[in-house]
Amino acid sequence: MSGVVERWPALLVPGLTGSKEDFIAVLQTLAQSGRRVLAIDLRGQYETSGPDDPDAYTCAALGADVDLLAQTVADGEPMHLVGHSFGGLVTREAAIDGRTKFASFTMMSSGPAGIVGRRARHGKEIMKEIPVLGLEHVWATRFEPEALANGVPDDIVAFLRKRLLANSPTGLSCMAEQVLTAPDRTDELCQIEVPTLVLYGEHDDGWPAELQSEMAARLGAECMVVPGAVHSPAVEAPETTAAALVRFWNEAERMHLDKRSNTMS
Repeated sequence: MSGVVERWPALLVPGLTGSKEDFIAVLQTLAQSGRRVLAIDLRGQYETSGPDDPDAYTCAALGADVDLLAQTVADGEPMHLVGHSFGGLVTREAAIDGRTKFASFTMMSSGPAGIVGRRARHGKEIMKEIPVLGLEHVWATRFEPEALANGVPDDIVAFLRKRLLANSPTGLSCMAEQVLTAPDRTDELCQIEVPTLVLYGEHDDGWPAELQSEMAARLGAECMVVPGAVHSPAVEAPETTAAALVRFWNEAERMHLDKRSNTMS
């Protein structure tokens, strides 16, 4: 957590195989915009423990965690909510079904329903292999070769290994199933009337760009395409991503204050 309490706070939620560290590159810029910024692990991810119960890792259960945390941290103050990839599906549950009145909602590299394409195949492999072969096998046969092929520095490879092996095997397998089978709740999200941003990399290999653009249109949401980024804009283009979030948050706050002023006059 970082920042000062001048503007409304923000809560950042990572994707399936991610963690709070995925937001490190944007935290300073976001905090310097004058707000508290909290990045978390989901239940069962990396440094947050979770039970050996598949029902604990549904989008609904994880969304309830996010909602409760938002209520606790914000303490009645409006809060901006950001969900990356699978985290977008989880935070959508909090926005639709939770008690928190969010100041804004950003779906980053996330889609209207279950993931498709190359990352869908990846999710199916995780779901099937972890319960039988374990996390170490999945790291050695899938994650490590991909990291090395992409020229990831040794220290980052070491962190990625440590992070993956720290996950709850039950949690990771169940969350992989959730990201594959999530229903389309776009119409329900429309009813919430929360300012929404759909942000994704121009080369996203998760949900296709056209699908995310179509979702934004259905939501009447702002749509931001991050040049040069793939599926993790906060990592691949942090300054562009952070600037887009700050601008969107500031505009959402201004609109809220204008609306309140008009109501009082």
